[in-house]
Amino acid sequence: MKLFFRKLHRYFYIASVALFFALLYPVLYYFSRKPERYTTLNHVRRFYAFISSAFAGLFYKYHYEKPLDWSRNYIFCSNHTSNLDITALTLLVKKDFAFLGKDELLNNPITGLWFKTIDIPINRESKISAFKAFKKTEEYLKNGFSMVIFPEGKIGDEYPPQLHLFKNGPFRLAIEQKVAIVPVTVPDIYKKMWDDGSIYGSKPGISHICVHAPIETTGLTIDDADALRDRVYETIQAELTKHEVR
Repeated sequence: MKLFFRKLHRYFYIASVALFFALLYPVLYYFSRKPERYTTLNHVRRFYAFISSAFAGLFYKYHYEKPLDWSRNYIFCSNHTSNLDITALTLLVKKDFAFLGKDELLNNPITGLWFKTIDIPINRESKISAFKAFKKTEEYLKNGFSMVIFPEGKIGDEYPPQLHLFKNGPFRLAIEQKVAIVPVTVPDIYKKMWDDGSIYGSKPGISHICVHAPIETTGLTIDDADALRDRVYETIQAELTKHEVR
């Protein structure tokens, strides 16, 4: 019976996402047509993320280790256990930003709008695609955008979720562009909806997001990329472990 209601809630959430996308589509379409409108597109995206989640009873509470300076740009690196992570990170970033994500999202009728415009798709199996994606990411960072990247590159198949090894790309980028990395730990969002919710459904509630202190990259070289990757991994893993033992 519990699973039945969770499945029912998932369909309600999907309906909420579709409903508000349809209502906002004319506005989203207009502001997605030209790069100079992307700032406003991100404002509308935040509103859409909030209203479609809130309508289904899904909320996010942010815990900051240190206040962020939103006049700076950052690379946000988060663990990835749920489609709701995208909403959580969208609501977190308070300035121009873009996601770097798998190119499969181009085919989704909703995420496709952003990945054909402001966000950056990547096919990790293609060296050409990866090169183009990271060159575009460099351009965004130089223009003051923040980037949101899930360095695991996937949602794992295990339940409860386990933290997978990180890809090196975000950490090399951060060092090359001298941009601070902000580790983000999402410890319990999978309890509301794991992956896309197709197996265990979803349920309303508050998910907690830990925003760690920025890790500065000034003075680092490419040779330090692995150590930076490991530091971010260990930061997120330590926070996940805290929540496991509670």
